[in-house]
Amino acid sequence: MVHQYKLNGYNIVLDTASGSVHAVDEVAYDIIALYQQKSGEEIIAEITKKHPVSAEEVEECLGDIAQLIEEKKLFSEDIYEDLAFDFKKRPTVIKALCLHVAHTCNLNCSYCFASQGKYHGERALMTFEVGKRALDFLIENSGTRHNLEVDFFGGEPLMNWDVVKQLVAYARTQEKIHNKNFRFTLTTNGMNIDDDVIEFANKEMSNVVLSLDGRKEIHDRLRVDYQGRGSYDRIVPKFKKLVEARGGRDYYMRGTFTRHNLDFTNDIFHMADMGFTELSMEPVVCPPGDPEALRKEDLPILFEQYEILAKEMIKRKKEGKPFTFYHYMIDLTSGPCIYKRITGCGSGTEYMAVTPWGELFPCHQFVGDPRFSLGNIWDGVTNEAVRDEFKLVNAYARPECKDCWAKLYCSGGCAANAFHATGSIRGVYEHGCELFKKRMECAIMIQVAENLEDQQ
Repeated sequence: MVHQYKLNGYNIVLDTASGSVHAVDEVAYDIIALYQQKSGEEIIAEITKKHPVSAEEVEECLGDIAQLIEEKKLFSEDIYEDLAFDFKKRPTVIKALCLHVAHTCNLNCSYCFASQGKYHGERALMTFEVGKRALDFLIENSGTRHNLEVDFFGGEPLMNWDVVKQLVAYARTQEKIHNKNFRFTLTTNGMNIDDDVIEFANKEMSNVVLSLDGRKEIHDRLRVDYQGRGSYDRIVPKFKKLVEARGGRDYYMRGTFTRHNLDFTNDIFHMADMGFTELSMEPVVCPPGDPEALRKEDLPILFEQYEILAKEMIKRKKEGKPFTFYHYMIDLTSGPCIYKRITGCGSGTEYMAVTPWGELFPCHQFVGDPRFSLGNIWDGVTNEAVRDEFKLVNAYARPECKDCWAKLYCSGGCAANAFHATGSIRGVYEHGCELFKKRMECAIMIQVAENLEDQQ
């Protein structure tokens, strides 16, 4: 399958199955669009009529295209569909846990998918004993895998900071015993950051995710405390101090945009202008009827915003002021293996969330829903039916994805978003799909622009 699009003055042709990307001129772009529908003679007649080129030049281009086809870089065959289900049938090991060390929060954000950290249940803090057992469970079920990942999540994990530190210390004692290497991530709203958090996080956390929605008026509209006061002025100085202490590396500013700030690029630029260079901005996750929810009529505005962002990133890099946007991080030369591109994040199979009580769920977005309870950290996965259902979620599991050019980039999309939008983990979150495809077009365009710049 071939996907063609024009963006920022570039004519881009993507061969989906091989991953090959071609930046071509107008003539080649139009010839490729006709190649599988018309004969060589018909293409020559149509192209010479439309463009000031000779028949010989069109024939030469047709020859180049034929060569690319022979090299399996254009119109290549999709050979991965059968592999998708074979991959999922293989025995899997658990490689990552999301530890919900705190089902409580010191902020009262109205758009919180986790119901202000309670996940529609009771407030609770994970004990060291439960967390220790969760780490043992991960080690026991990780097979021969050496690198293991643990995300400290909430609610707000800093409300249970002493337990976080104890769990990291315990994990370090187990690494040599079991030949494992733990990578820890911390996600925080920043309210409780202090010197101790900064020192420990910079020593032990491979990545720190900092929640900031951008401009003060945007952030403070929803990210408020229980007195209704905005949190921007309290957290930004702490974020700056933490990032500076980390040497500006291994962190992400993670924001959420809603339909009340469709101009979210201004929030990204605001963070970049403050000196933050590792940025992410996610579409809100909420029921379709929620006033913050994105609507179909918002999509053209958001598409334009993603293009504005891509062009500004190119411009700022040339000016020596680059920043990273999480959704535009794409490696076209040595990216994820085909297994990963087909099967996705591994939620429910290789990755699971653990509640403060030790209950297992496919990921943090399913926590609290009894339909998706997998078992617990003492007995392991006992609900094999749900686990097996997640095993079958992949880039080829949905009929709607079969003819989509982006399926090997999104791996079929997020199961949680699909469920919340359609009631099925095999459903399609249409708005999310459209936004993802636009992000991929922009990400690929940035790579094309940089590669062509390097060649000059």
